Amino acid sequence: MNSIEMLTRLVAFPTVSRDSNLPLIDWVENYLAPFGARCRRTWNSERTKANLFAAIGPDVPGGVVLSGHTDVVPVDDQDWHTNPFELTERDGLLYGRGSSDMKGFSAVFLSRLASLDIAALKKPLYLALSYDEEIGCLGIDRMVDDALGHFARPDFAIIGEPTSMQIVRAHKSINVFRTLVTGKAAHSSQPHRGASAILAAARIIEHLDSIGRTRRREAGDSGCEPPWTTVQVGKIRGGTAVNILPSQCEFLWEYRGLPEEDPAFISQAMQAFIEREVLPDLQEFAPEASIETTPIAQVPPLAPDPEAKAERWVRGLGGVREGGSGEVSFATEAGSFQRAGVSSVVCGPGSIDQAHQPNEFIDPAELQRCEAMVDDVFAYLCRA
Repeated sequence: MNSIEMLTRLVAFPTVSRDSNLPLIDWVENYLAPFGARCRRTWNSERTKANLFAAIGPDVPGGVVLSGHTDVVPVDDQDWHTNPFELTERDGLLYGRGSSDMKGFSAVFLSRLASLDIAALKKPLYLALSYDEEIGCLGIDRMVDDALGHFARPDFAIIGEPTSMQIVRAHKSINVFRTLVTGKAAHSSQPHRGASAILAAARIIEHLDSIGRTRRREAGDSGCEPPWTTVQVGKIRGGTAVNILPSQCEFLWEYRGLPEEDPAFISQAMQAFIEREVLPDLQEFAPEASIETTPIAQVPPLAPDPEAKAERWVRGLGGVREGGSGEVSFATEAGSFQRAGVSSVVCGPGSIDQAHQPNEFIDPAELQRCEAMVDDVFAYLCRA
């Protein structure tokens, strides 16, 4: 298959994050068998989804990982003009869910295997396909840990998120939490017999907003857009009636930290504020009251590499465009590879502007540029 034919096949798998990706994983593993791929799967807890990590070539240290996620975002309530799970050409563009984000990259590296002289490989080629990237990069750490436990450490990783084939060397972290405030119900005329979970939650949320405003005031020129750590509360639920002190309030919140910032700093500061300021007041008339914060998703940042190893190497590959700031606010799985000691960058075909949008598309010219990059990766592995 060429890249477009492969993309047609991958888009046809409706791998929305809420559903299983196993049909796609099964198909890819069978496709890789004739290339002598040594494949490993890692699973989610329910074994309804799997990562696939494949090694091709010699079992020696070094090599390159080409990494893409298999899941896509839902198409519900979006105004699609074509079948989102059938790749459709229109006016020279290729429409389909995942065409840019990010089955285009996977389609290229899978299709180009037919041109690879496997016997000539001096260092291994690693192919990584993950699950649940779209809902918090939930699968990648399992795959990376397992891969490093069974294969030699690669030199480089290219994560092929849509960057219009420009290099991204740094991105923010994502940190998502659920906070549950448990107070005590009482008649609103007798607040001394209860504890309002909503008022306590409001104090916490106000403090989160204050942290976010402080981050904005103190921001420098990080290269990200916006160039500061952002703090946000996305959902809140609590209370039963206006004349009843609410016994519970739950809210979801997140922050996206700058690449150089300690991702744990804000969550630790929030916990200290809760224990010092909010919890004692909440428990004044209800000693059993509590506040519990649970992490939902924590995606590490991609920090700038002072030595710029992967960046300098990828910049010399064919198809890679100059330009861009090199820093972005969206997160990827690159931080997990970097944390494992693999020099990593983000560079892939398609535009991030198409990600999660109705009528998502990719320009075939982007696939051609990516083919040139992948071919140069193969050539590097054969002469390394």
